[in-house]
Amino acid sequence: MHLKSDHTYIIGSGAIGKALVVFLRLSGRKATLIRGSLNDGSPKVEPIRVQMPEGTLHEAEVTISTLNAIPTLNGIIVLANKSFGNEQLAVALKNKTGSSPIVLLQNGLGVERPFSAQSFPEIYRCVLFVTSQVIDETTVRFKPVAPCPVGIERGNTDRLQHIVRQLTTPHLVFESKAHIQHTIWKKAIVNCVFNSVCPLLETDNGIFHRSGPAMQIARRVIAECAGIANAEGILLTSNDLEEGVLQISRASDGQLISTLQDIRAGRRTEIDTLNFELAGMAGELGLVHDIEATMLLGELTRLKAEVNFKNHLKTSKPEQIAMQ
Repeated sequence: MHLKSDHTYIIGSGAIGKALVVFLRLSGRKATLIRGSLNDGSPKVEPIRVQMPEGTLHEAEVTISTLNAIPTLNGIIVLANKSFGNEQLAVALKNKTGSSPIVLLQNGLGVERPFSAQSFPEIYRCVLFVTSQVIDETTVRFKPVAPCPVGIERGNTDRLQHIVRQLTTPHLVFESKAHIQHTIWKKAIVNCVFNSVCPLLETDNGIFHRSGPAMQIARRVIAECAGIANAEGILLTSNDLEEGVLQISRASDGQLISTLQDIRAGRRTEIDTLNFELAGMAGELGLVHDIEATMLLGELTRLKAEVNFKNHLKTSKPEQIAMQ
């Protein structure tokens, strides 16, 4: 099954969106980067660079646009924006996308819900196994860890295979996954650990394989979240999840988790689709007291983000605030 257009529209100009658009352009694909938080300005072409672990730089001229500048999005629509913007984005995209598939490259549980509620015909979820960090406005640091699985929330296998082929490049590999929910839950639980503990400790991802006490906190969160997953019919073991945390910790030693990057920059975080989403499910199951550590870490992370945001507003110039 083919699309009317082989163009890829990537919404979200953070580290992941910039890396993906560069790799697609260098592979000869048609791709446009769309700033998810801005809705004014004309399209422009700018060079974007991606720095790989060995120091190699990949550079491409990229078209950067905003949603209001593109009346219709025909092709593959990839969401690399922060998931807290999905409610508004689903409304903004509703009359622009037609039958184009939506592919979510976002962490957390329930991030597809706003698009299901708006009856988008095809929705696919991807779990990213990469680390990426913004160095400056035009350069990101990128490290692939493993092929990134893509599965069906709403759609069909033929389209899924086509999406995987269109998005895969030598530096960022995607693969189809028949049962994506298990992988989504596993990554979400692992992210509940990284996206709360690392920001609160002001440290990098490697803390869990370097520090026994940090790993003990991780084990408590894992045990709580695994209990909720199992109650929801997603069978995960604490041992498997712990190994996942340690594997990512070793592979991304020295890298800063996105939530810590966001807090330091005075931006909103995605903690609501992680710790708070798990806590909400626990409440519906009558298990709210079984997830107290996960909830407390989430509350502290949210509070830290709010405090830093207010401090950022006090110290930022008016023109800087307008640009965010």
